Amino acid sequence: MSQERPPAPPPGNLNELPDQSPLVGAAVAELRRRAEADRSQHWPLALTDSFLLRFLRARDFDLALAWKLLKNYHKWRAECPELSANLQPSSVLNLLHAGYHGVLRSRDPGGSKVLIYRIGQWDPKMFTAYDVFRVSLITSELIVKERETQRNGVKAIFDLQGWRFAHAFQISPTVAKRIAAVLTDSFPLKVRGIHLINEPLFFHPVYALIKPFLTDKIKERVYMHGSSYIQSLTRHFPASILPQEYGGEDVSIEDLSQEWTDFIMASADYLQSISLVFQ
Repeated sequence: MSQERPPAPPPGNLNELPDQSPLVGAAVAELRRRAEADRSQHWPLALTDSFLLRFLRARDFDLALAWKLLKNYHKWRAECPELSANLQPSSVLNLLHAGYHGVLRSRDPGGSKVLIYRIGQWDPKMFTAYDVFRVSLITSELIVKERETQRNGVKAIFDLQGWRFAHAFQISPTVAKRIAAVLTDSFPLKVRGIHLINEPLFFHPVYALIKPFLTDKIKERVYMHGSSYIQSLTRHFPASILPQEYGGEDVSIEDLSQEWTDFIMASADYLQSISLVFQ
C-alpha cells in the first residue's frame, strides 16, 4: 500500500523563516516533487533547494502559484533565445560602459533592491531593444540569488531623459509582450514599483502598448513623476540612498554604474553557466 503524502504546508509568513526551517523544507520538497512528476517539462537548470526557493518566495509560498511561475520561467527562456541564450556580459559590454544601468548601494526602507536605467545612454543605432532588455535580465538573474531580494523584491527608476522616436520604433508588440511577461508572471522577482522620470509626451504611446499585458497590480505600481520629479521621487526613496543627480546624498550615478558593471563582469562564469543550458 502506497504511503499517503503529507499535506503541503499552508502559505503564510514563511518568507521570514530561515532556509533550514522544516516548513520551508516541506514546501521546497513539494515543489520539486511536482516538477519531477511532470514528464512534459524539461528542466535545464538543476532543481536545487536554493533555486526552487526563488519561486516560492516570489509567490509568498503559495505552491500553486510558485509551480505556475516555475513553468512560465522555463517556457519564457526557451521561447526567447535572442534574450536568454547569451547572458554573457560581453554581449552588452558597450551599453554597460555607457552608464546605462546602475544599482543603488542601499535598499529602500521596505528592503527592495533599487535599479536605475538611463535611457539617454542607450544609442538605438548601436543597441537593439533586445540588447537593452538583456541588461535587465542579466541583473535580474544576479540579484534573484539574494535572499533579501527574493523576500522584498525590486523597484526600478527609469530616467527617460533623451527618449527619442528611434527608441520608440524598437518597441514592437512582440517586445512589449516579452517585457510584460517578465514583469508579471515569468520571472521569480516581486516588482514592487516602476518609477518613470523625465518622461516625454511621446513616451506614452509606448507605455500604452505595454500596459494591456500588465496585471492590475503592476499597473498600480507604475509612477510617472515628470521632469520636476525630485519631491515626488523622494516620497518613495529617501535622499540618503539616491545618487546625487537625482536629488540624493549618495555617490554619483556614474560611480554606481561602474560598480555594477564591475560586478556583472565578475559574474561572467555564472552567467555563462545559466546561458548554455538553454541553448
